[in-house]
Formats: sequence, C-alpha cells, structure tokens
Amino acid sequence: MIDVSIEAVVFDLDGVIIDTEEVWEEVRRDYVAEHGREFRPDSQDRMMGMSTGEWSAHLADEVGVPRTAEQVAADVLGRMAGRYRQDLPLIPGSVETVRALGARYRLALASSSARILIDQVLATAGLTGEFEVTLSTEEVPRGKPSPDVYLTAVERLGLTPAVCAAIEDSSNGLRSATAAGLTVVAVPHGVYPPAEDALAGASLVVKAITEVTPEAIAGL
Repeated sequence: MIDVSIEAVVFDLDGVIIDTEEVWEEVRRDYVAEHGREFRPDSQDRMMGMSTGEWSAHLADEVGVPRTAEQVAADVLGRMAGRYRQDLPLIPGSVETVRALGARYRLALASSSARILIDQVLATAGLTGEFEVTLSTEEVPRGKPSPDVYLTAVERLGLTPAVCAAIEDSSNGLRSATAAGLTVVAVPHGVYPPAEDALAGASLVVKAITEVTPEAIAGL
C-alpha cells in the first residue's frame, strides 16, 4: 500500500468556521412563517449542504412559499448578510486553526453558502488571504451531498483527492467529501449531529475544531 501524505486541507464554512446552522434555521423558519407556511419535518436536515438554488427551490416548490426560488434566495440571503454584519458567530478557535493549518498545508474552502456570504465572512474574520481556493456550491452543478464542490476545489488546487483532507460537520457535507475521495475529518455539530452512516466515512472524529492540529492532519 502506498503511503500518501496530505498536502492540502479543504474546509467547510458553516458549522466548522462559523456557527450558523441555528441562524440559518431561525431565519428560514421565520421567513416561511411570514408567508403563512410551515417547515416540513425534514426540511432543516435536507437543506444542510444544499446549494442556494437547491434550498430556495425547496422552500418555494415543496414548502410552498409563494415566491420564486430566485426571490426566496435573494430574500433569505439578504437577511443572513444582515445577521452577519451585526454579529459574526465565529466558532472559538476556528480562525487560529485555519492559520495554524495554513502554515503547513495548502488551504481551500468548499461551502454551501452563497458567494456573497463566503466573501463577507472571510473578510470580517480576516481570513481572505489564507485560502488559495474558495468555492460555493452555487458555482458547481450540484450541492452537497454530491461530491462536485470538493472535486472542483481539489482540481483548482491542481491536486488529487488522495492528498487532500476535508473538515466537515454535517451529514451531507461528510457524505460529499467522502464521495469525492478526500480523507475526512468530522467535527460534529452539537445541535445538528451527523448521521451514523455519514460519520462512518470519517478517518478522524474530534469534539472541537481546535483538535484539528497540523500534527493531527499529518497522522491521517
């Protein structure tokens, strides 16, 4: 068996660098309620990892919000951007972890957030210059759990999945990175824990992002 060393680390954003899953749920639930509709029981789980086009279509077509998917996306993203401007919910230690890993590995970011939100978060957190590649699922054919965003991020780094590690928190994110063939590190979210089948693909499961050290990546 050939020993392959990790050369790059691909970060997820929501749930790994910023703790926004509850903010997303609150904003979308309030938005749906304002339009006289109710979340489906599986809506939150299904939308975690979906691209902007996919979750906005879910709210418009399946939940029944009387707006087009494009209008839903614009409305919700505007509210999310407003929340970020008020208070960016950085996960403790995430900025330091990005910089520590960046001192040893090449870095990319593969997120389900819209480009406008990715750019704002990185600028506010002072992380824009840390990543060689940043990619939104808006910019690939399919969102997570499909592997598209990870495969494209790795391709833009000029590497193969075999020499890249992914850091993920959600079921669909873990499934996406696993399907793409990256070595997966899971940082399960306390409120939205990933499914067991999704965790099964992880080579390392940690309790906090601060445990993902350069030494931990080197040991994968």
